[in-house]
Amino acid sequence: MSESHAATPDSPSVVAEVPGIAVPTVTAWLETNVDGATGPFRFDAIAGGHSNLTYRVTGTDGTRYVLRRPPLGHRLASAHDMGREHKIIHGLQRSNVPVAPALGYCADDAVNDAPFYVMGFVDGHVLRDRVSSEAVLSPAARRHASESLVDTMAAIHAVDLQAVGLDDLGKHEGYIARQLKRWYGQWNAQKTRELAAVDQVHDELLRRIPEQGPATIVHGDYRLDNCMVGDDGSVVAVLDWEICTLGDPLADLGLLQVYWTGPNDPPSAWNGSACSAPGFMDRAELAVRYAEVSGRDVSQLPFYVSFAYWKLACILEGVYARYLGGALGQRDPAELEPFKLQVEGAAAMALSTLESI
Repeated sequence: MSESHAATPDSPSVVAEVPGIAVPTVTAWLETNVDGATGPFRFDAIAGGHSNLTYRVTGTDGTRYVLRRPPLGHRLASAHDMGREHKIIHGLQRSNVPVAPALGYCADDAVNDAPFYVMGFVDGHVLRDRVSSEAVLSPAARRHASESLVDTMAAIHAVDLQAVGLDDLGKHEGYIARQLKRWYGQWNAQKTRELAAVDQVHDELLRRIPEQGPATIVHGDYRLDNCMVGDDGSVVAVLDWEICTLGDPLADLGLLQVYWTGPNDPPSAWNGSACSAPGFMDRAELAVRYAEVSGRDVSQLPFYVSFAYWKLACILEGVYARYLGGALGQRDPAELEPFKLQVEGAAAMALSTLESI
């Protein structure tokens, strides 16, 4: 994501058709609404994610931007709210949380078939696997990346909601109950088969919900590859705010435990390997640092880890269902078997974690 492409007016890629981008009307909108934006523009899809689409936009003068829009085709009614995502990033610019500059929001479907927003481009690295982590960061920088990731999460949870205009982002109370209702509803709407562990964990989590303290911003999908880091490992921008809301901050910590597999950690139901390189912290160290930096009691973390595994199963089932429905084109169902197994693995981990409490 840190590489650049020089755009020139006579380059075919500048004016070529780009899936998800209506080049003529988006070009006109950019030039009118983003200060200094000068077309024609080159649009390059940025890899990663199964939901909202992200494009690197390069102006004729070489200035880079990032454009986010909803996915093509079917969309869940409650997801992909570009105006909300833009509001979050715009508000957080007045906080200690590193985010890309919010430059503009377009609500007019006539421009690009769906709302979208534009951010400034941030130079940095998105680490998705161990090879890239070892190539980009020294062992000392990996340690610093671990610390910066936790410290940035604590900064998210420390944001003054009223000061940044996000006090009305969502309901303050009952976060876990609301999340259980939301994701269980989506599970039942999209499930491809019965999976008893999902139902069992849902019922037991609902029965055991811890008392929630004051509401904070909850990112909802906080992990290493949803952040950009600099060469020294410092988090320079937090990405992918689409399911952010207000609620219980320990849900973010629980989810980070699921997404994170440090050098000495047992495997997770999530297949990411970026933080397995030597130098990165292990899960327990992340939890200790978060407790120290935030001052919060993390004694009930296993509950939130179980919830995170359960939520991951629900999310991945939605991805699996879309792929079965042809989101990747016609595929042999056997090719999609790893997604099915990952859902089942996450549900099993949710149940075993809950049973160990």
